[in-house]
Amino acid sequence: MLRMYDLAGAEEARRFSPYCWRVRLAVAHKGVDMETVPWRFTEKAALAPSGQERVPVLVDGAAWISDSWAIAGHLEQRFPEAPSLFGPPPGRALTRLHAVFGDVLVGAIARFILCDVHAHLDARDRAYFRASREQRFGATLEAVVADRDARLPAFRDSLAPLRATLKAQPFLGGERPLYADYAVFGAFQWARCTSRYRLVEADDPVAQWRERLLDAFGGLARAAPGYDA
Repeated sequence: MLRMYDLAGAEEARRFSPYCWRVRLAVAHKGVDMETVPWRFTEKAALAPSGQERVPVLVDGAAWISDSWAIAGHLEQRFPEAPSLFGPPPGRALTRLHAVFGDVLVGAIARFILCDVHAHLDARDRAYFRASREQRFGATLEAVVADRDARLPAFRDSLAPLRATLKAQPFLGGERPLYADYAVFGAFQWARCTSRYRLVEADDPVAQWRERLLDAFGGLARAAPGYDA
């Protein structure tokens, strides 16, 4: 069985890493079993065999694979008979754009939810999270999110390419989701698991796409503790 180190909050069941969610959905897409190991920011020693200090880390026998993109490639190679994560060639190359867009979304969404994420952390992780994120953003967590209501219309406007695509088809992958969907959805699931803040309205095609992915694979993502905002 595969095993993945999965970022958890104060509640062990609250798994909120956008990158871990990419992997969880990719594994479900492949139809294989995986054990998840709750991990906190200050437990970096547990990841030592991977040669780095961040999740997700997938353990497959003797192999320790880090980075969600590398893990997706490993899953595609490891389970070639299962449904492809990328679709027909050159799907993998095209999907890289969606993975990068997902990274950009994580940075954008962070400016709305940093304080909410902090509130859900295990007490051992809070000082680390505050110090590392305040260094990254150059301000206190509270200052970063202080004007979020004023910035929300611009954020919603920035989703226009995603919105236009999802008006024409149910998933980024077409009629069925692919890793491109999971790479972008991870950022929205991160927000859902930690914050009540409404990033998109319910009638937005982006929100409707999110609902479809929450229901995918027997409601895997919807079953996670979170807020339907």
